[in-house]
Formats: sequence, structure tokens, C-alpha cells
Amino acid sequence: MGRSRRTLPEELLLLALDPTTGTTAQPQSLDLGLAGAQLVELALAGRIAPDGDRIAVVMPRPTGDPTLDSALELLRRRGSPVRAVHWIGGPRLGLRQIYLSHLERCGMVHAVAGQMCGVLPTTRYQATETAISRDIRARLDSAIRTGVPPDPRTAALAALAHAVGLGKHLYPGNEGRSSRSRLRDLIRHDPMGGLVAHAVMDVQNGAAAQPRRTPTAPGASRQPAAVAMQTRHGSMARVAAH
Repeated sequence: MGRSRRTLPEELLLLALDPTTGTTAQPQSLDLGLAGAQLVELALAGRIAPDGDRIAVVMPRPTGDPTLDSALELLRRRGSPVRAVHWIGGPRLGLRQIYLSHLERCGMVHAVAGQMCGVLPTTRYQATETAISRDIRARLDSAIRTGVPPDPRTAALAALAHAVGLGKHLYPGNEGRSSRSRLRDLIRHDPMGGLVAHAVMDVQNGAAAQPRRTPTAPGASRQPAAVAMQTRHGSMARVAAH
């Protein structure tokens, strides 16, 4: 892949980076969003495709981006399509720091060392290529303001921004309410972005641990509510442990 255009994970991270504080908004959900953004970027590159609610590798050839290719190889090794919600909720946390370090190497951000409470070391990141950050935000603002269906990349970025909760960071307060609503509505303009964004939200809501519902045959006994609740909590605990 050429480097004339930033990848979706990079754009999502730059969108989340607060220029005043040097920190990222929604850090707990941003890792999930970055994992989802990798899937959309690989789909845009023709390497994977949706198969129902699953993701299938259709072209294993590397993209040339090491971080994306690592994700592509992991998907290829699965051997069969994987549910998007299971992939995004898998043990690949730390993507935020991986991409921050990547952007630093590319000269897109620079790290500023500091201390919290005068003791704990901290690192903040300031964008150096502010024109690129402004362009990313302008694309999103234009899609929200004009109501014109955006290109798939911008639609996916909007869907992911909504999924990780960046709406209240980008369009705060009561005056931003209509913009946040339109940001959410943009999710329908890109099928892959919508699939991934819903998977990100499902993981945050604990739905990754839920088995898919199957119809109950007539006359079949139903699981007692107390047992069902215990089973569900046990499953969620196992996911959290990973």
C-alpha cells in the first residue's frame, strides 16, 4: 500500500488525539476501534470481505503495512471466517500505543515526557502534521453538515468514531447534539464499516460473550432464568480474563 494516504487506524487515532492535552479520548474503547479500523482498511484493500457477520480472507497477499499485515496473517491462520465481534474482542489490546509509536516514527506526532503528581512518568503526544489532522476532521464535518453520502472511507471513519464514543469529544455539549446524531446516522453508508462498528459496540456491551440465539423447538424445555444468568456471567468473566 502506498503511504500517500493515512490508514483508517491512523486517522481514527489522530481524530481521538486531543491537541490541548496530548492524550487520546475514550482510551478504553479506542483499542477496540483500532482493531475494527484494521478490518475495514483490509477490506478496502481487497484482502478480506464480510461473510454474514464473519470476516473471511479473500486475498492473503501482504499490503506492505506491517501492522495491517500482522492482523491479516492472524486472520489467515484462523483457516475459516471469524466473527467480527470475536476478532475485535480478542487479546490484541495495546493497539493504541502501537499506533502512537508508529505515528511518532512517521513524524506525525512527537512524544512529550512528563510526570503525574510529580512522581509517575507519563507520555503525551502532540500532532506535528496538523494539516492532516485538520483534513481528517474536515471530511467528517462535511459529511455531517451537507448530508451528502460520504465515500466509504469517511463513512467507515464516522461509524468507528461513533462506536468508540468520540462523538461527545468531537461535538460536545447540547450544541453538538444534532452533529452527534448525524455522526451516528452515517454508519449506514458503508456496510463493512457498519458491521465492524456494531461489533465494536457489542464487545463494549458484553455481547461478544453471548452465544447466538437459536429458535426453541415447540415443547422443548427452556433453561431456568437463574441458570441462564449464571452461565452468562461466567462467560463474560472468561472473556474479561483474556
